[in-house]
Amino acid sequence: MARLSPATYIMEDPREASRLARKVNPDAWMKKYLDPYLFPGAEVLSVGCGPGNILRAIATSHPKVNGTGIDVSAVRVQQGTEANHRNPRLRFICGDARQMKLPSGSFDLVYTRMLLQYIPDKETAVAEMVRVCKPGGVVLIQDLDGQLVWHYPEETLMQETIHRVMKSLAETGFDPFVGRKLFWMSRNAGLENLQTQVECYHLIAGEIDPGIFEQWELKLEIARPHLERALGSEYEADEEIRRFLNYLKRPDTLTYSTLFTVTGEKPQ
Repeated sequence: MARLSPATYIMEDPREASRLARKVNPDAWMKKYLDPYLFPGAEVLSVGCGPGNILRAIATSHPKVNGTGIDVSAVRVQQGTEANHRNPRLRFICGDARQMKLPSGSFDLVYTRMLLQYIPDKETAVAEMVRVCKPGGVVLIQDLDGQLVWHYPEETLMQETIHRVMKSLAETGFDPFVGRKLFWMSRNAGLENLQTQVECYHLIAGEIDPGIFEQWELKLEIARPHLERALGSEYEADEEIRRFLNYLKRPDTLTYSTLFTVTGEKPQ
């Protein structure tokens, strides 16, 4: 199995899995992005499935669909398995998205959400998703563009420090601009009839909502070891976290990123 990057270890923190689970409504997400591709007897693969919240939503709404979830974290796979309540149509396995031990041409729908930003060899992961998809099946990839980096008005010291952190994380494979690359990667992997959606995400205009603020506090606390490594000291990491959170609380600032969703069909 390929070596995991330090950025991927953020995802290993159990707090990160629960944080991400709280951020998405699995039923609404399934209905918006997956429902057109679900039918009785469909085989569905969730790549980077986490604890399997979206897969369980699929199983509830579409009881004749078979779902498989794969995640690099054995802890999250166990969480998904334990929450499965022995549904014979769902299974969870541990594995790397870049080297899935699954037969080629096995799934009618393959999807991933917020995974590619964290891993190196992103093109390899997309190619693997296409490989395990059935001819005529659909691959859906969703990820962010501009995460953590787009703010106005710009605060020079905060922005310079963010760029230092991003430069350090880039060496591990983390890519805050992966969203704009999904179309190219999907086409390069051989998918056809590509459809691309672009939506605003992480929009904070003015003083941040207290509940969202707590999410950002937790996100930065989870990332603290990486901030310390990138900035060289615990003090600098604490100062950047303080600056960033104070920025989000200001009534005159705007922070946002962009969500890209690309779907394509595997040729017959």
